[in-house]
Amino acid sequence: MIQRRQFLMGAMAALAAPAVISTGVRAQSGKPVVIRMGALKLIHSIAPYFYEQFTPAGYRIDVVPFESPTEGKNAVVTKSVDFGMFGIAAGLLGASAGEPVALIAGACNKGVGVVAGKNSEINSIRDLKGKRVAIWPGSTQEMFILERLSQEGMSVKDITPVRISFSEMHAALARGDVDAYVGAEPGPGVSLATGVGKIVEYPYGTPLGALNMITATHKDTLAARPEQVKVLLEVHRKACEFAMANRDRMAAMAVAKLGQKPDAIARSVPNVDLVWDFTPEDRKRGETYAQRMLDLKQIRRLPDFAAFFQTAAIDQIGGRA
Repeated sequence: MIQRRQFLMGAMAALAAPAVISTGVRAQSGKPVVIRMGALKLIHSIAPYFYEQFTPAGYRIDVVPFESPTEGKNAVVTKSVDFGMFGIAAGLLGASAGEPVALIAGACNKGVGVVAGKNSEINSIRDLKGKRVAIWPGSTQEMFILERLSQEGMSVKDITPVRISFSEMHAALARGDVDAYVGAEPGPGVSLATGVGKIVEYPYGTPLGALNMITATHKDTLAARPEQVKVLLEVHRKACEFAMANRDRMAAMAVAKLGQKPDAIARSVPNVDLVWDFTPEDRKRGETYAQRMLDLKQIRRLPDFAAFFQTAAIDQIGGRA
């Protein structure tokens, strides 16, 4: 059990840390190859903070935090980072617009929750009708709720969507600014732990499944530095497998890096699956994602799937090549 002192020390360290967090070991001689890894300020992106123990000699991986999926995707497109983790919806938005973003691996499944005030009468998706619901535009969370509304014979016109970032959703619910939100962990866990909210649904019963976040890079990086891509993906695989096999360590790392209380993180961890692979079934879900986005006019055309899905290296690691 993580004690209060440990939590406070971890939170203070996280607040005092610089924007770029270095992880990894220096080469035995000379300067290491530096890999910049973009990650969202969510438990979904906690895997990179475990990279240090799996980074081979001669490399160093710097973790660069971002607030939103769009920011993370744009950092990859502009080469501000070498690799990035963000929602597949953000990746598809970029790919459909012709941006040079390539999906190379998985990152996280699940991690989504529809949350309402604990004492509210909202107990189902249908009960959201006429309510103020916080949603972050262009996110996978938005796609999940649009799918669920459709399954219930509803649309976004039946609710009042309110644009609020993931990190502010819990506070908005607590203040009464919104009646519910479609959030990303650890938000739902915080609302549960504080007694502010209740789970209306974990919305995974659609053709989108639980597919959420991906690992991506710029197409130039993929072409020019294939060996670096392989190194990153091997480290990513080991970190994900370690964190999933040691969920207590994942919780402790999330407390330290995200500045959340242990009881809130404990509620979030069961709703988060860190994944490194991107299977043929995941690709089908990704294509379904894109088609839904086209149907909803969130994108003007389908992306070039052959160019967007660049999974040869992860297929090899997963034994499919």
